[in-house]
Amino acid sequence: MNVNVNVKALGKVAVLMGGSSAEREISLLSGGGVLQALQSQGVDAHAFDPAQRPLAELETDGFERCFIALHGRHGEDGTVQGALELLGIPYTGSGVMASAIAMDKVMTKRVWAAEGLPMPRQVVLRRPECSPERLAAVVAELGLPLIVKPPHEGSSIGMTKVEQASQLAAAVELAARHDSVVLCEEFIQGAELTCPVLGEGETAQALPVIRIVPPPAGYDYNNKYFTDEVKYLVPSGLDAALEARVQDIVLKAYRALGCRGWGRADLMLRASDGAPFLLEMNTSPGMTGHSLVPMSARAAGITYEQLCLRLLAAAALDGGARG
Repeated sequence: MNVNVNVKALGKVAVLMGGSSAEREISLLSGGGVLQALQSQGVDAHAFDPAQRPLAELETDGFERCFIALHGRHGEDGTVQGALELLGIPYTGSGVMASAIAMDKVMTKRVWAAEGLPMPRQVVLRRPECSPERLAAVVAELGLPLIVKPPHEGSSIGMTKVEQASQLAAAVELAARHDSVVLCEEFIQGAELTCPVLGEGETAQALPVIRIVPPPAGYDYNNKYFTDEVKYLVPSGLDAALEARVQDIVLKAYRALGCRGWGRADLMLRASDGAPFLLEMNTSPGMTGHSLVPMSARAAGITYEQLCLRLLAAAALDGGARG
């Protein structure tokens, strides 16, 4: 895949990193990698931490576009995107609506359900609904094991795999520390997959699928980012027809949410029959040394530096204006 970008035309670039979310640490790693890559290609790129500087300084300091390397709340939930829309500064990734919906796993699943896309069964709980009787009904509906997570967090923050009914109350309490709503999902036994997408609309392109092989301890926050215990297989080892099916589902999921620029869908592949199930869409994926979009891009012949340039060159505003 050739990536031809006029670096001079990109202007002064802010790499937004850090922020105030629970994923600040990962965002700093992502942003640091992006910043170094862009500078190595001659881009006039600078670090900008919205937790330490008001966003209005983007305009006063003459930044012409932003690479969003923020993760989580106030980074990929549409809020920063909305601020940049008001400032008139083009930015990477999805716009306000797609970012807000994708950040909310409950709303995402409602959109996908309307499109007939495959997902695990789910139950949404609010704090007043967490009586022992209600929790017992969740187990009866979804079976065990099941997954409990806060629908507005990423990087497995606040997530628990519940093996026994007696563990559900504590899992819900943990998730409720991060969110006012708790999402309980049917557990799909099988392989974990992820598939990035680049582009927009009908021209969007799915990159190679990655199969994730976690250690016995699981694919948690620490193993995702700070160990080498997780194995990532790309090529995925899936047969060509199944890989193409997964990519087709991911593209439909991406387009249904109105995503643009880039994104990454996470899925489970059920062991019993090979059926894929969508879990979530990430609209500001990680760009660390352990991150999956750069890994998949490399398999498609795109270097980390080329990927950063390509994403930056596609920076836009919701109205379609590009930098």
